[in-house]
Amino acid sequence: MKITKEQLYLRQTTLDEIGENGQEKLQDAEILIVGCGGLGSVAAVYLAASGVGNIHLIDFDVVNVSNLHRQVFYKTEDVGRSKAEVLTDHLKSISPFVNVTYNKQTINKSNAIDIIDDFAIVVDCTDSLPTKYLLNDVCVITDTILIYGSLYKYDGYVAAFNMNKDSKRTANLRDAFPEMSSQQIPNCSEVGTLNTIVGIIGMMQANEVIKIITHTGEPLMNQILIYNSLENSQFKMKLSSEPCYKKAERGCILKSFKYNNYDDPNCEIQEENLMISNEELKLKIKKKDLIIISLIEDINISLPFHVNLKMPFSKFKIDEIKIDTNKVYTFVCKKGILSYAASKNLKEKHPSLNVYSLQYGIENY
Repeated sequence: MKITKEQLYLRQTTLDEIGENGQEKLQDAEILIVGCGGLGSVAAVYLAASGVGNIHLIDFDVVNVSNLHRQVFYKTEDVGRSKAEVLTDHLKSISPFVNVTYNKQTINKSNAIDIIDDFAIVVDCTDSLPTKYLLNDVCVITDTILIYGSLYKYDGYVAAFNMNKDSKRTANLRDAFPEMSSQQIPNCSEVGTLNTIVGIIGMMQANEVIKIITHTGEPLMNQILIYNSLENSQFKMKLSSEPCYKKAERGCILKSFKYNNYDDPNCEIQEENLMISNEELKLKIKKKDLIIISLIEDINISLPFHVNLKMPFSKFKIDEIKIDTNKVYTFVCKKGILSYAASKNLKEKHPSLNVYSLQYGIENY
């Protein structure tokens, strides 16, 4: 069956605010989506279905079983495959008039400017605080619009950053939070998230992109929309981008970019001397000198072994751990990322202490 654009986008072009002209603008648009997880997969599908003509996906990760409950465009048979590759195939199958490309590399300081400079709009669907600041800063440097999306348990956050209004750029992430937190903040893999809030925020991001491209409605400029799924409530956090707000100035962003490495522990190469494998831990469990500390946020979660101390990472404090130099300390979390950060911090404070992190976390135990 041959499908025409007129047939596929009929319900959309029927809208007076969109029409054929708006649909042509969507067809000509070039969008970069960073992150193909819960937010990215939803935003990408709706943007492709709306007729956005050129979509580029970036994600280094593969589909995991734990992804499926909220990343609903992936199937069980996709486990182990590249998210960017699987999502690209899906987008092409639902929208033959959309050019979809992908990249399985990690976006970082060395390549971000070259990548982002080719696009008019970047959609931030990442689950990494350092990467969010990287995308924000590069978008300010390159004068690129950034559609921000973020999740925490039952809450979602959406904003249209760095818009061009009256020949001036609107607020960006640093106008809300000038500096990145020095503390390692657990992501949704560690604290959990409700699958419906993921879909809602992903669609809100897609909605912002469509509005901006078609010049329809009012984008979320100089504000962050905060949505709570339990109370079905919305709150708009107002932001200022006046020159007196120094972090909004491009020069200050350039300075931040110059001196910040935007290191992400998800991509950090972990030191082998701080790692303990499943097999090694099973052998050590039989010994009395082992202290296991769980950093998992849900203290009621059932673990496959005895835990001496449960300390959610969001409340983690080294000074609250009673140190016995005759003991072996092993941190565990879901994926082995936060546990590594904790073991590294404890080892730096007590260099002679035997400290380990369960490699790959309990999800792979």
